[in-house]
Amino acid sequence: MGEFVHLEVDAERRVGTIRLDRPKMNALSRQVWDEIEQTAVEAGDRDDVGAVVVWGGEKVFAAGADIKEFPEWGYREAREIGTALQRSLDTLARLPKVTIAAVNGYALGGGCELAMACDFRFVAEDARLGQPEILLGIIPGAGGTQRLPRLVGLSKAKELVFSGRQVRAQEALEIGLADRVVAPGDLYGEAVGAAARYAAGPFALRLAKRALEEGTELPLDQALRLERDLFAECFATEDAATGIDSFLTEGPGKADFSGR
Repeated sequence: MGEFVHLEVDAERRVGTIRLDRPKMNALSRQVWDEIEQTAVEAGDRDDVGAVVVWGGEKVFAAGADIKEFPEWGYREAREIGTALQRSLDTLARLPKVTIAAVNGYALGGGCELAMACDFRFVAEDARLGQPEILLGIIPGAGGTQRLPRLVGLSKAKELVFSGRQVRAQEALEIGLADRVVAPGDLYGEAVGAAARYAAGPFALRLAKRALEEGTELPLDQALRLERDLFAECFATEDAATGIDSFLTEGPGKADFSGR
């Protein structure tokens, strides 16, 4: 268990919450990045966690990197730390379970990059997201220049990165940076409820995530081969047998999956 990042598990609903707790703005120090990586690994390994919510609490998701660390960095240090930051979020992004970022308040810089490493982003009505690094004379270094255009398109990503401006919740929804806008007090409950529904799904959800994540980075012929192999792998699972039998005997949508 980290000092600033904790895994809280709702065993009944099989939902794990990766909880950032570094008052008052959840500034992302090198230690916090390391703890995010360690906690994501733990969530991936635990059988009692079927889906994950990433949450910074009721007031702020993560306002960005701990800028007090920056004056100590030169080229070599920045390159080494950038490698560590990207590894941390790649670990989260490759988690073989559905992940939802629940964004209250600010998700800026590294906080926005953390949210984008999740499968979905549920944001509070008063949330603000953005990549303001350019205002410091630097660029995003934890995946922002790569994940943002994959969500909102290259032109809009350029506008946001080049200007450093913050995006309000409704605009985030309209451009594809957010998937759902929720009243602030309802946000965490909505995210956990959605995660619980994914946690009750079949093992095939893991394979679908892998097909989508890896396949979109491959040439089409290679991606189709990946899909074929993962499709075949589904038929080696207990859940496929359960789902097919349930469909034939009871109709669609009534299977009770084991996650195996």
